[in-house]
Amino acid sequence: MNYRIINTFSELERVCLAARETDVVMLDTEFVRTRTYYPQLGLIQMYDGESLSLIDPLEIDDMTPFVHLMKDTAVLKVLHACGEDIEVFFNQFQCVPTPMVDSQIMAAFLGYGLSTGFAALSNELLGVELDKSESRTNWLARPLTERQLTYAAADVFYLMPIYQQLLEKVQTAGWWDAALAESELQCEKRTRPQDADLAYLNIKGAWQLNPAELAILKPLATWRFHEAVKRDLALNFVIRENDLLTIARSRLTTAKAMEEAGIDVHAVRRHGNKIALMVKEAMQLSEDEYPEPIETLMDYPSYKQLFKELKDTVKGAAQSQGLAPEFVASKKQLNQLLSWVWKGNQDPEKTPDVMQGWRRQVVGTRLMKKLG
Repeated sequence: MNYRIINTFSELERVCLAARETDVVMLDTEFVRTRTYYPQLGLIQMYDGESLSLIDPLEIDDMTPFVHLMKDTAVLKVLHACGEDIEVFFNQFQCVPTPMVDSQIMAAFLGYGLSTGFAALSNELLGVELDKSESRTNWLARPLTERQLTYAAADVFYLMPIYQQLLEKVQTAGWWDAALAESELQCEKRTRPQDADLAYLNIKGAWQLNPAELAILKPLATWRFHEAVKRDLALNFVIRENDLLTIARSRLTTAKAMEEAGIDVHAVRRHGNKIALMVKEAMQLSEDEYPEPIETLMDYPSYKQLFKELKDTVKGAAQSQGLAPEFVASKKQLNQLLSWVWKGNQDPEKTPDVMQGWRRQVVGTRLMKKLG
């Protein structure tokens, strides 16, 4: 396994042009995401079957040749469990690998569990045991050790033969187009813009608040989202989720009251006055300006029984296709369907996953019959 460290523009241009002459290229990233809102890119691994390149984005100011490769529709890009990699690419380069297939998704179409790891596939398909001890390393530190570089290189070097084996099996099973579509769906989800005004709906426990309390939580959550993006800081490092719930529930209108209620002292010192002002403004709203109560599916009397029936339907459909039930339709996807039917008036703009593409054919139509 020979690799080259790419840390100049001319080297990057050379390896990317060579990669664009191939039909398929393996990609992976190493990044750090501890306190930041956005993942911080530390290394890009690329293997085109001939050259294995470890690209250093901290050393190269102009990454245009790599961006051109990512956008080159004549070259298929293969990644494994690529959700966060997609976020990294999108935030760093404002684009994603196109076209792209995720080898974890390919494996799922062959009956593997939805979250089958790269090391497990390498061991089963290639008989190679990978050393994953460097997975939590600081990829922003320089210089990277030989062990770190070898670890990073292995992720794309062994991805090529894994992909080749999976490709033959997936094509034989007739799932190739579905694997491409599913990979594209995951990519779309990871790059979907967030509506800051609806950030309060993502706060766990928000459904427990009444409309007057939600009227306070909503602007607080929107402000926290904007603050996190502006400062590139993880949401809970701006202020903790539970603290927002406490402020909204208790209607805390002074920094002193917040400290007494146990709100993080650092957040109070930095943002207390701003938060207090938002709480006071929200408390001045009239009832017709309050957000609607957050209805949960559990509130519907037939939910538990119906969910069980839907889950059994998924299990039967999955078994008939040799797929894992949670891959065909997860709990979240079943709840998405129920919300669409019960709350959304079946808005075609918000069509749930199970009513699209391969899932619709495998199980979606059956599920809709259950829902009448």
